[in-house]
Amino acid sequence: MVNYRYLGNSGFKVSEITYGNWVTHASQVENDAAFATVHKALDLGITSFDTADTYANTAAEVVLGEALKGLERTDYEVFTKVYWPIGKKGPNDQGLSRKHIFDGIHGSLRRLNVDYVDLYQAHRFDYETPLEETMQAFADIVRQGKALYIGVSEWTAEQLREGAALAKELKFQLVSNQPQYSALWRVIEGKVVPTSEELGISQIVWSPMAQGVLSGKYLPGQPVPAGSRATDEKSGANFIKRFLQDDTLAAVQKLKPIAEQAGLTMPQLAIAWVLQNPNVSAALVGASRPEQLEDSVKASGVVLDAEVMSAIDEALAPAAVTDPEETYTVSPASRPL
Repeated sequence: MVNYRYLGNSGFKVSEITYGNWVTHASQVENDAAFATVHKALDLGITSFDTADTYANTAAEVVLGEALKGLERTDYEVFTKVYWPIGKKGPNDQGLSRKHIFDGIHGSLRRLNVDYVDLYQAHRFDYETPLEETMQAFADIVRQGKALYIGVSEWTAEQLREGAALAKELKFQLVSNQPQYSALWRVIEGKVVPTSEELGISQIVWSPMAQGVLSGKYLPGQPVPAGSRATDEKSGANFIKRFLQDDTLAAVQKLKPIAEQAGLTMPQLAIAWVLQNPNVSAALVGASRPEQLEDSVKASGVVLDAEVMSAIDEALAPAAVTDPEETYTVSPASRPL
């Protein structure tokens, strides 16, 4: 079964393997398959589910809501996000203005068929809206009981510090950040993680397998496998491109004997690696088939000793991206159209 961890400096626990439906629900798989993976997740002890209003332009929330329908609300935790353009993508259908945040939470509650979400997240930082306006809107949503906790995604260390200070003034907690993090993409370690530890914020990390590259199925000098994420524009093909250079793929292949010696598959090793970071509360995993989750959950509770961690670092050192300046390039300088 899956272990639980506290989310930030709060009393709220989440499953350290959390199911994310970014590129699967209402996009990559049919609804019946989506329902089956959600139910398998629950059977395996995953109770935390992450989505966003922008996934499949709101349709992914609908699918997740249908999949969870009929369950006791106390039996699962649901996270969603607001920021990217949705719906008709009009001038107020995006960003972190008070209007869009309130329109966003009401739409998400309706689509998910719940009275509240456990965690409501700013999907990016909005440079066009005063941060005071954004945080006041989140504070009001918490007081109205529409969200229990507030988090963010891909905020810089400075943005986290400013947001946490305003949250404290407004009498609520900023408990989490959701960045990309894997053994190949370590940019949060330099500034974001130390700042988060200081502020009582933890990470819910996405792409712990570097878009599947750390599974080892992409081989140097070989075409990408047919039907893989790298061939599907709807499944994050643009995100995986940076990891498909031959030198990166060759470095990843060096992990195979390390995983075997540790008694793990390569996907399990990748997920277990991010969970060794004490500031990580959860690793987001997706699945297009229920059996994929059976492999992923075996990473929960795994302790990698210092020798294994060192071997991973050595294998990936030429390919891993560690520059903390990369964290300043994620949120758009202006709202996307």
